[in-house]
Amino acid sequence: MNRDTGAMTKITKAFEIQKAISDDIVHGRRAPGTSLDETMLARAFAVSRTPIREAIRQLEMTGLVEARPHRGAVVCDVPPERLDDMFAVMRELEALCARLAASAMTTEERAGLRALHDASAALVKSQNRDAYVAANDAFHDAIYDASRNGFLAETTRQVRLRLSPFRRAQFEGRGRMANSFDEHERIVAAFESADAAAAEAEMRVHLGEVRESVDEIDRGEAAENLKPRRPRAAKP
Repeated sequence: MNRDTGAMTKITKAFEIQKAISDDIVHGRRAPGTSLDETMLARAFAVSRTPIREAIRQLEMTGLVEARPHRGAVVCDVPPERLDDMFAVMRELEALCARLAASAMTTEERAGLRALHDASAALVKSQNRDAYVAANDAFHDAIYDASRNGFLAETTRQVRLRLSPFRRAQFEGRGRMANSFDEHERIVAAFESADAAAAEAEMRVHLGEVRESVDEIDRGEAAENLKPRRPRAAKP
């Protein structure tokens, strides 16, 4: 294995570990205040401590973990009020990206966004959650970039990173991928009409649905109660 391949393997392993730990935190399997012991984690994941340290560093960046003197890294408490605040900022940032992008997108970029969206239909049908999460990120990234505001795109991605474990968890709800796809469809339609106000409004609605879906997962009600919603009637 060459040096580049080895480094990439370590990064990938660290990401997988970070994802597993963050999922545990979001679902309450690692309670606030729980210490993340590097040695125990390395044994549990059958890896050296190097990817464990990298995973913990990434978790600190998301705000789920905090390094404390003499205690190492511990799980942070993320109360609902804090999550509300974070999603409120995320919603407004993404809505602004959508408004700017709807006015600035080229014909080719609109076609590219449509292609990204249409390709995700097969993932919804097959219930390929991991692939849909990646497709969802690509969809939103395309909108950030099309805003033509590099600082806004950078800031939006930073906030998304903080919320990524929660945004990923939403798709555990039965019907959530289908609902997300329908919400994306309305966003794409606004872009295709170059309707900046509609794009902004639809993105704000979309992020509100994401926040509600996270709450439903947290309450443990999603598997029983989350069903695909009827598409909203088109605006006259």
